[in-house]
Amino acid sequence: MKKETVLIALATLLLVSVSCRSGKTRPETDKEEWITLFNGQDLSDWTPKIRGYEAGDNFGNTFRVEDGMIKVRYDAYDTFDNRFGHLFFNEPFSNYLLRVEYRFVGHQCPGAPEWAYKNSGVMIHGQTPESMAIDQDFPASIEAQFLGSDSSVQRTTLNVCTPGTNIVIDNRLVPDHCTNSASGFFFDDEWVTAEIEVKGNEVIRHIVNGDTVLTYHQPQLDDREANFAVLERLNGGKMLRGGTISLQSEGHPIDFRKVELKRLP
Repeated sequence: MKKETVLIALATLLLVSVSCRSGKTRPETDKEEWITLFNGQDLSDWTPKIRGYEAGDNFGNTFRVEDGMIKVRYDAYDTFDNRFGHLFFNEPFSNYLLRVEYRFVGHQCPGAPEWAYKNSGVMIHGQTPESMAIDQDFPASIEAQFLGSDSSVQRTTLNVCTPGTNIVIDNRLVPDHCTNSASGFFFDDEWVTAEIEVKGNEVIRHIVNGDTVLTYHQPQLDDREANFAVLERLNGGKMLRGGTISLQSEGHPIDFRKVELKRLP
């Protein structure tokens, strides 16, 4: 074999070897860093919207930052009076992995509905706070629902609820408002790590402490809603491919100590 042929063969072998090795890891351009949505100090980049109040009015200091956490509290409420609230991050997202660490604490606000006991969540693919009606309870969105358990009630967490929306599971449109996950139960003031993997209009997965507990597809606006036409126009169509992220206030105190996001390709 000629010397030139040997050199070409060795060079080709080297290129193949490097290519195979590099295939074991994600390309550098695909490596995304976690983005901290909550800075641990204040509510910069967040907008509250509480039922009965304009966007930006944080009635009763419902959403506050203390001890490096976002806390939802009701010490300024005589009664809850259906003042459901949401704290919106100001930038919309479409393809991402969202991680939230939460725990339920204390006692439910007087006057809050019974179903809201140890009940909260994070809304994704949502409308903007400015587009909500002043007396609107919940943004049109997909809710990754947080539920706590105790000695009298045991409930799964990271269920999905669909205010103003629908989802598809097993190739079937699901008209029900909420669908339970396959998670375990979490008690008292136990910290829970919730992750939501969002791939635009394709697939959404709920992950609790590393375990995938619910998967669904094709999030979309519900054409049975009275304001469907308006929301469809604002969204640019029926199918939801992105939107706001917001944390809930449903009447039970809750702490959020981490809210971070990693963009996905």
